[in-house]
Amino acid sequence: MEELTLEEIKEEFLQIFYDNIERDGAEELLEFLERSDFFTAPASTRFHSAFEGGLCQHSVNVYKRFVKLLEGEYGQEWENVISRESVAIIALLHDICKVNTYKVDQKNVKKDGVWVQEPFYKVEDSLPYGHGEKSVYMISGFMKLTREEAMAINWHMGGFDPRIKEGSVRLADVFYRYPIAFIFHTADNMATYLDEKQPKN
Repeated sequence: MEELTLEEIKEEFLQIFYDNIERDGAEELLEFLERSDFFTAPASTRFHSAFEGGLCQHSVNVYKRFVKLLEGEYGQEWENVISRESVAIIALLHDICKVNTYKVDQKNVKKDGVWVQEPFYKVEDSLPYGHGEKSVYMISGFMKLTREEAMAINWHMGGFDPRIKEGSVRLADVFYRYPIAFIFHTADNMATYLDEKQPKN
């Protein structure tokens, strides 16, 4: 994908947010994101978009994939199925659980026979509440989510979610009842594996 500056990534996110989200509490939520590291944080420590601004970029990538999938499934009338506001809320905010979680540290690495210090991201989660469920919890502190929005955000990791691996929930039950959640899970995966690069270790 095209390399964007931090400001360009942030500007694109804000444009989508302001154009689509008008719900009570949205401004306060955006203020929280501005005070946090959301616009500079990576999307992961060493997998997809593990670079400064990666979390914001990933959120925008997922939004674009989500819209394309909805158009492909429901045609140009997809807004009869789900509102643009819901689409923006789900996509832009599904990973706010990662806010203030990735910290830069140093590690010793041998390069050309010489030990050098290299920066890396490590996890320091001050609110260990899970992943999708943590995003739902954080968003709900600012604005009300519809059940469909909450389900899509909560289960966006699909089979990668530890709750599914433990067998406490049948993922098929979630996706049959909430097809938007399945479409969003697919959008998240497409953005991760098709639009974003895994850094070389």
